[in-house]
Amino acid sequence: MSQTSRQQVPSAPQSAEPAAAQPETLALTPAAVDWVKRIRTKEGKEGQALRLGVKAGGCSGYSYFMGFTTSERAGDLVLHYDDLTVYVDPRSLEILRGTTVDYARGLLGSGIQFNNPRVKKSCGCGESFSL
Repeated sequence: MSQTSRQQVPSAPQSAEPAAAQPETLALTPAAVDWVKRIRTKEGKEGQALRLGVKAGGCSGYSYFMGFTTSERAGDLVLHYDDLTVYVDPRSLEILRGTTVDYARGLLGSGIQFNNPRVKKSCGCGESFSL
């Protein structure tokens, strides 16, 4: 069994325009990065990295997950945004390739949005999707 080497992506530039994800990776917009850093501080987890991923489950087959972690795993994609590090495991990256993660506010609420070009349909609750 071969071990995948650590893959690092240079820090993303911070600008007013949301960055589109490159097809081989994913991207967080400046609004998403700011939101994650605010939540991290609120939860008392300063210095921890964000882990993004996909798990099987939900009405449509897959659902996204986010959480804070202190550990990088072998083969993780490592993204750097100012003082925020993001880890994505190789299995999730296959599904997340090309995804842009954004934070949006609107009349009906606010929250993180995964703009994944590979999604074919999503559940009515908005929590799960299929490819």
